[in-house]
Amino acid sequence: MVHLKAGASVELAPPIHAAHDANPRPAHRAAGTVPPYYSALAPFTALFREGLPILTYHVIGPRPWGTRLKGLYVSPRLFNRQLAELRRAGFSVPSYDRAAELALPVSPTVLISMDDATRKTGEHALPILARHGCRAIQFVVAGLIGRSNVWQSAQGETEEPLMDDAQLRDWLAAGHEIGAHTMTHPRLTRIPREHAREEIVASKKTLEDRFGIAIRHFCYPYGDHDAAVLELVAEAGYRTACTTQPGVNTPATPRLALRRVTARYRSLRLRTLFVCPSRLRA
Repeated sequence: MVHLKAGASVELAPPIHAAHDANPRPAHRAAGTVPPYYSALAPFTALFREGLPILTYHVIGPRPWGTRLKGLYVSPRLFNRQLAELRRAGFSVPSYDRAAELALPVSPTVLISMDDATRKTGEHALPILARHGCRAIQFVVAGLIGRSNVWQSAQGETEEPLMDDAQLRDWLAAGHEIGAHTMTHPRLTRIPREHAREEIVASKKTLEDRFGIAIRHFCYPYGDHDAAVLELVAEAGYRTACTTQPGVNTPATPRLALRRVTARYRSLRLRTLFVCPSRLRA
């Protein structure tokens, strides 16, 4: 346990240092029935009924030529098919605030999270979400609203414009949520503690001041966190924070270390990789 200044305490999960938030490293890979990425419901149906799954998306939209991080992109057609499949199977896709409850759902439930708040995602995801009666949360890089993914483009990756104020207001008006994804998308364990604190605290305040709403949920860039970073998130007053650690969430899952399942297109390169289902439950 980490003891906070106010006398409260927070339960910790093991530190996670993901190579990239679009490519989480499963805790264990062995012969099993659950692929490492979510493309279709069938292999995940049983697991999803054992807890509260959170799907992770990055960019909903066409993938530009020359993109290296191809797994960040999900086509609108695939996204539509995935939501339609979930709804046909009887899954509800409600407000992300359900993540704070962590009670086992009475009926099958899936939450949808989207990292980085790219402009393409706003344009393509909104009508598809509305079509299927689904809700989602965008984790916003608060210091780069209306700009671009400079944390990636500076490394030679394809540049993607980010949602501006008007697009984020449209997102909120449609009944969806936003959460904080720091100010500039750094790896929080690799910067000084006070810098990490500023990234975590300022992103919450910036979004609250800018949009006039409470920001309750946080997402670790790259899934990168340790005990010290988790303590800063707790001190900042967030109700939940999500990682890239794969699996579903149960009442035993620490609220500041929620598990997620990365959605992406099916890849033949992954055909022999499986995640042992017993390692995907908190």
